[in-house]
Amino acid sequence: MSDNAGQAALEAKIADLRARKARVMEMGGAVAVERHRASGRLPVRERLDLLLDAGSWFEFGALALPEMRSERFVAGDGVVTGFGRIDGAMVGVIGIDSTILAGTTAPTSMRKQSRLIEHAQRSGFPIVLLCDADGGRIPDVMGWRFSGLPLDFLTFVKPAPGQAAVPRAAAILGPSYGDSALHASTAHFTVMIASGAVALSGPSVIQSAIGETISDTELGGPEPAQAAGNVHMVVGDESQAMQAIAAFLSYLPANAELEAPVAPARPAGRPAEDFERLVPLGAKAGYDMRNVLEALVDEHSLLPWGAGWGPSLLTGLARIEGMPVGIVANQPIVNAGALDPAALTKECAFVDLCDTFNLPLVFLNDVPGLMIGSQAERGGILKAYETLVARIAEATVPKVAVVLRKAYGGGHFAMGGRPTRPDFLFAWPCAEMGFMAPETGVRTVYRRRMEKLLEEEGPEAMQRLVDELTAQWTVESEPWEAAAHLSFDDIIEPAQTRIAVARSIEIAWGPRRPRLGRPRPAR
Repeated sequence: MSDNAGQAALEAKIADLRARKARVMEMGGAVAVERHRASGRLPVRERLDLLLDAGSWFEFGALALPEMRSERFVAGDGVVTGFGRIDGAMVGVIGIDSTILAGTTAPTSMRKQSRLIEHAQRSGFPIVLLCDADGGRIPDVMGWRFSGLPLDFLTFVKPAPGQAAVPRAAAILGPSYGDSALHASTAHFTVMIASGAVALSGPSVIQSAIGETISDTELGGPEPAQAAGNVHMVVGDESQAMQAIAAFLSYLPANAELEAPVAPARPAGRPAEDFERLVPLGAKAGYDMRNVLEALVDEHSLLPWGAGWGPSLLTGLARIEGMPVGIVANQPIVNAGALDPAALTKECAFVDLCDTFNLPLVFLNDVPGLMIGSQAERGGILKAYETLVARIAEATVPKVAVVLRKAYGGGHFAMGGRPTRPDFLFAWPCAEMGFMAPETGVRTVYRRRMEKLLEEEGPEAMQRLVDELTAQWTVESEPWEAAAHLSFDDIIEPAQTRIAVARSIEIAWGPRRPRLGRPRPAR
């Protein structure tokens, strides 16, 4: 073949390649894309544009096709995989293309996803999962084919042995069933748009299998998904979902072997003097802990995590003097801050997230105890409590706890109490602590004595005894003896809380303290 003929042949091959890739860019075709837009959703490639830095996308597997072919062109087998940058940091991305056969999963698409995960894990980059799929594809996964899916649970849902964990963030951008739901369940952070839904199986399968008629929203929309702990944040639209993922990743290192990124310090969102005003003295008076957190953390730095799951406990990522931290705080306006099974389970997952990715833990105690009663027991509170306190004790990141107003019973231990090995444990001078709150303790411990006095001398005599015993119990609950015996490292003025926490973290890190390098842009 002459040089000219060879060049012409090569040019023809290049033209063929370009035509094939151009066809891939059409996704499911003009009609399918328009139908997708009409549902209020963006095509997957526009989602990539929202998520990633301009010009940073590097795709692989675009020419993949399904194992079971038909006349219909199935671009990339319904999934887009590649790498790009978010605020300059490299991430791997799996984007389900629901303009193609409703984003259903088949062997080739599963293989592409597995390869992306393996690449990201091996290289130590975060993984972002854009979920919008209707489960497995029929007939591609029927019968023996389902058992042979290229899905390895040693690598697909967690790091392979010997590999450092990488952050996983998922966005629920439409009805997400099957492997999209699996992705969401593996993520350290899952954000959902208000019109999204996530569940193991979709309504059509449920109707056929068990006869239950249910909508996407009723099954796995924002309310049930948050209550179950399947999503950590709900936002209004896809742009906000991508911003939430970028914000979440900005607090974490690229993988668990690295230091979490430190940013320039900012002032707190409220002056230190507000601590005294925001927390009322009465142990039963309600207040919103979110206002207190504004006085503790750098302004505009708090990213809530799991707000709709176990809402008597607040968890979130934040910065204190530029340093990323995990915040765990009771919420007195929900069940007085008592910890139920959902709150304990949420806290355990959050503690694990922070300990895995090298973020110090800060506990703010205002807890009347663990939730008691038949509902809590049937919900597994014992197992949830035991698992949590062991996980806190095992955590190797700095741990600092502050008792603001009260810390009773197992609730205190679940909030960084001394048996869980906090590096520093402080209390405000108004704090109360003990096995039980005074009123409950008196009526429990001295019940028979009070019943006898009521019978012999009447209700007024019994009330005098209750008041006397409660006053004695209250004195025992004050923080002074605890500080005298070093149960507390110090009693601090409320206005000193931010300083005490920041210095404690610095000391607990020691030479390990993350250094201020090239910070990511604030989110």
